[in-house]
Amino acid sequence: MRLHGKTAIVTGAGSGFGAGIARRFRAEGAEVIVADINADAARAVADDCGGTAQTVDVANGDSVAEMIDAAIRTMGHVDILVNNAGITHLPSLMEDVSEDDFDRVFAVNCKSVYLTARALLPHLKHRGTGAILNIASTAGVSPRPKLNWYNASKGWMITATRAMAVELAPMGIRVNALNPVAGETPLLKSFLGEDTPEMRAKFLSTIPLGRFSTPEDLANAALYLCSDEASMVTGVCMEVDGGRCI
Repeated sequence: MRLHGKTAIVTGAGSGFGAGIARRFRAEGAEVIVADINADAARAVADDCGGTAQTVDVANGDSVAEMIDAAIRTMGHVDILVNNAGITHLPSLMEDVSEDDFDRVFAVNCKSVYLTARALLPHLKHRGTGAILNIASTAGVSPRPKLNWYNASKGWMITATRAMAVELAPMGIRVNALNPVAGETPLLKSFLGEDTPEMRAKFLSTIPLGRFSTPEDLANAALYLCSDEASMVTGVCMEVDGGRCI
């Protein structure tokens, strides 16, 4: 029960890494807001793990503010925020990605971090404590061709994490990130372009440990960084990648 008495919001928690993190946080004693743009998916995960479902569009300021207000009303306060919601564009030459796809990737992957910070930081600063975890990507460390603007959005997230950590440390607020390699999540097909045995084998050949990441892998790392065991850890962007970035 490493999060006993803690409260957490996990965005994009209706599937994939977010669902794994929400379930693990609940198993370790935290109250959890399972937030996702897909209301049915959020409700299913919340019902399964005993959390509270919340519909949110992380790219919309009013929706994010409503999520934070609902979390404080429901749980009394917020200790942990996991910015997990994210999307990608399909593999394509950088000049062929549409402007709409570019805007959507940066709205969901980058602007959302600003919007959640704007809505939650007054509360965390008033309490003098808190942990924020941003789910970035190995794409922001070791970019892959034809995912250029997704790579750039995750690089932005890594820099934002470090900048937030420096500014918020004097207020008792820690900010870290995880950089997962592609995993068994709904985004895998988008990363690969097409989910075939050949494409999987080609991608796995770039991962020294020889497998994709799992929601459990990310949940284990997230649990450490958001727990009191990591009270001296801030500004860290930890690879969970089977050696992909070595």
